Amino acid sequence: MEIQIIEFEPQYRDDFKMLNVEWLQKYFAVEPFDEHQLSNPETEILDKGGRIFFAKADDKIVGTASLLNEQGEYEVAKMAVTEDFKGHGIGSLFMNRCIEEAKKLGLKKLILISNRSLIPALTMYEKFGFREVSLGEVPYERGNIKMELNLRT
Repeated sequence: MEIQIIEFEPQYRDDFKMLNVEWLQKYFAVEPFDEHQLSNPETEILDKGGRIFFAKADDKIVGTASLLNEQGEYEVAKMAVTEDFKGHGIGSLFMNRCIEEAKKLGLKKLILISNRSLIPALTMYEKFGFREVSLGEVPYERGNIKMELNLRT
């Protein structure tokens, strides 16, 4: 089975929300911030200069990830893979695509906010070169670790 990483198209809008809600409900909770962002991906992510990607296996959307533009600082966020497709390397495909896109945009760094309980995710981020930095303010309760990847070598 081939897994393709594709860009946002309006017909995948519901998949974006469903995949993220599925993930959030499994590990944490859907907060008001999430609900608003997931219900309005065009205005809350794309129109602000962000990107939304999907993992497509055959004709099925099985994962999603985003690059959010937060006042000129880009964050890897909203990454979720449906249970049946975990362990297929989709997270790595998303990270490669996000890093590639960040370099095209001429970014100096990428950030992400995660939770220390998500050990497999944190391990993957470290493999891609992300390092922990000061947390600062975060818009949701589950965020308790901030990581950064320097894109300038």
